[in-house]
Amino acid sequence: MTNDVTMSEFSTEEKLKERIKELSCLYEVTNILNQLELTNEEVVVAIAWRLKEAWRFHEKAIVEVFFKELYFSTNKKLENTIFVKDYLLIENSVVGEIKIHYPADNFTENDFLEDEKKLLKKVCYEVSFFLEKKENQIKEAHLKRSAERVDRLSILGEITAGIAHELNTPLGNILGFAELIKQQNNNPQIDRDISKIINAAIYSREIVKNLMFFSCEMPQNKNVFAVKPIIMQALTLLGPNFKKGDINYKVSFADDDIKAQIDNIQLTQVLFNILLNAIYVSPPKSEIHVNVFSTESHFVIEIKDNGKGIEDEIKHKIFEPFFTTKPLGEGTGLGLSVVHGIIKSHQGIIETLDNNPNGTIFRIKLPLK
Repeated sequence: MTNDVTMSEFSTEEKLKERIKELSCLYEVTNILNQLELTNEEVVVAIAWRLKEAWRFHEKAIVEVFFKELYFSTNKKLENTIFVKDYLLIENSVVGEIKIHYPADNFTENDFLEDEKKLLKKVCYEVSFFLEKKENQIKEAHLKRSAERVDRLSILGEITAGIAHELNTPLGNILGFAELIKQQNNNPQIDRDISKIINAAIYSREIVKNLMFFSCEMPQNKNVFAVKPIIMQALTLLGPNFKKGDINYKVSFADDDIKAQIDNIQLTQVLFNILLNAIYVSPPKSEIHVNVFSTESHFVIEIKDNGKGIEDEIKHKIFEPFFTTKPLGEGTGLGLSVVHGIIKSHQGIIETLDNNPNGTIFRIKLPLK
């Protein structure tokens, strides 16, 4: 049995009734789209149910809406149907579609009225305009935040560069004279005190070095280097740190002969900062994995620890300068900011992933050339 009744066969009253339904639908769709507090998912669901009511045989109509990763249907079962559809567009690219179904056993394509198809096209246009406007607002907000962050970092960079230069000379003098006194001293107590001064000066010098990296005052010297020796040297130099933390490491190279155009000193600084963080958060007897592989255009270093992981609410902050979760006096909050700056200056990418079941993966992706 089918419902082959065209609009021309409708009575004036029936035509008017269908027209009112369509206009009411458009009005209510507009009201839905004007509720800016609604999420995309809430908009999709509300419009699907409103469209269903606008169709002539609305009891049997099924509305499907696709938008990127979102999907909603007014009926879970979609077997043997006929349908009409129209597309959702953002910047002239298809990002979704809306389909109206009827059961094929009881309906034919003639049961879709031309005015209903026009209604569907109009609704898709309005929804597309809403979605594009919302995405543009998100992009504008993101760009605004990025611009504000760049301004803050630029000012901070100038300040830290000045501080670094001012501190560098006196720290060098303190370290030099302390080492001279240590060489000429025979008193054990003075020797212990001088060792504390030297260690404090070395720690302060590392902070200054990080400040200079952060403010882009450290010159970059890129050449073609073999990647494996740099990584192995960093792990070897950090051997005492691994031993002190009772932590092992395992390193694997998919290709031993990877070469890339990099600043080897700055890459070593990146490895030091990430590995020291991994050692800090890793429990005793655990193992840190370092995996290295390459693609046609990049090489990738993954450093995996078994610590507590990074909480979701602070993941977006970890590369910000002076942000740290370490106790006062144990971290400057510049290490990962320096890492981010070096990777960015190499036109690379760094990201953090969850290491199941516990811990964090730092993935560094750098161009080969």
